[in-house]
Amino acid sequence: MATNVNVPVLIGVVPLLYVTNLVLSEGYQVQQIAGSRLAQLVAPTTKTIQVDAVLLGSDRLLMKKALEAMALTSRALASAIAPLMALAGVPVISGLTISPDMQVTSLRFTQSNQKRDAIDVSITLEQVPRSSLVQLIGEAADVALAAGSAAIPSMSTLPAVIRQLGPSL
Repeated sequence: MATNVNVPVLIGVVPLLYVTNLVLSEGYQVQQIAGSRLAQLVAPTTKTIQVDAVLLGSDRLLMKKALEAMALTSRALASAIAPLMALAGVPVISGLTISPDMQVTSLRFTQSNQKRDAIDVSITLEQVPRSSLVQLIGEAADVALAAGSAAIPSMSTLPAVIRQLGPSL
């Protein structure tokens, strides 16, 4: 992969080119074993993705509207935007995960005086599985992403910055 290529994070059909932070949180259900003090993890319960990005350029307001459209709560309206959303949720595709069954639970836009030509966006998505087949396909894609990324060198080509405390001796 070329070092200067900016690979976007896809939220549905919206490409976020300037992602500043992406957090994947997974929770697991814990059950007490009958008649024992021991507990066991029995099933995944929640998967949440938090994405922070910056919308830049002349199309930043169009990107904002596209994200708002993806966050619609009505499946009928969302399906008009992306027909496959009736079968699966909002897909999230990034270098960290491929998750097809996500739903936007929080969307926050910030524009500041310091960055008038940019919009900061914070998106929270939660997994809402619609079918076990789509969930299996998503897990298989996630495993393929992990296996494929193992073959890509991850060392940075940036030179190391030499740092020292105080003046040189």
